[in-house]
Amino acid sequence: MNKGQLILIPVPIAEDNWHSLPTEVFEHTEKLKFYYAENARTARRILRGMHPTLKLEDVQIEQYDKHKGWDMTQLKSWIRQGFDVGVMSESGCPAIADPGADLVRWAQENETITIPLSGPNSILLGLMGSGFNGQCFCFRGYLPINTPERTKELKRLEQISSKENQTQIFIETPYRNQTFFEILLKTLQPKTRLSIAIGIGSKNGWQKTKTISDWKKESLNLNKTPAVFLFLA
Repeated sequence: MNKGQLILIPVPIAEDNWHSLPTEVFEHTEKLKFYYAENARTARRILRGMHPTLKLEDVQIEQYDKHKGWDMTQLKSWIRQGFDVGVMSESGCPAIADPGADLVRWAQENETITIPLSGPNSILLGLMGSGFNGQCFCFRGYLPINTPERTKELKRLEQISSKENQTQIFIETPYRNQTFFEILLKTLQPKTRLSIAIGIGSKNGWQKTKTISDWKKESLNLNKTPAVFLFLA
């Protein structure tokens, strides 16, 4: 019997924005019966949105545990029995700033074919809309929460950005976005350009790129708002 494959399933960034997904995503999710998902409830809601008539009682979903991580036992069993297994994130593409990367690592180490499907990714969409260097960039993920450590790291990355013409990309937990924005304004040089992408893929989404000096003249409230931050010194 042939081994199953690991299928990486992208999901909409914005609520119910199904047109952002390519046809192949709908084709795979119509057939898959086994999933690993960051959140089972979200995964079922997404599957119902894509396929209103799908029998969800026939779909099995293993959920990520924030304390213990993934339970790999079921994945090994499904793959060895020849079943394809889908991996679904909470938003965007799995395995990018997402615990799904651990499942992909297991698949690579165990010679299991991995198929990443194309779909929306807030990091790349933010880069596309920034006007910054798209040939030399680095996604830094989450910076340290501690303010002194974060400030020190931002200054270091700003120097790298200036020296190498490298775009720096960050995300933050939505309820910390306002604080992060204010730290960026206090830390970065006045001429450094900062781009903020809000609600990418949604009807009310927007993106603006300005110098730090110009951002200081604008009042902005980012509390609890999903965002991608990018800067180029």
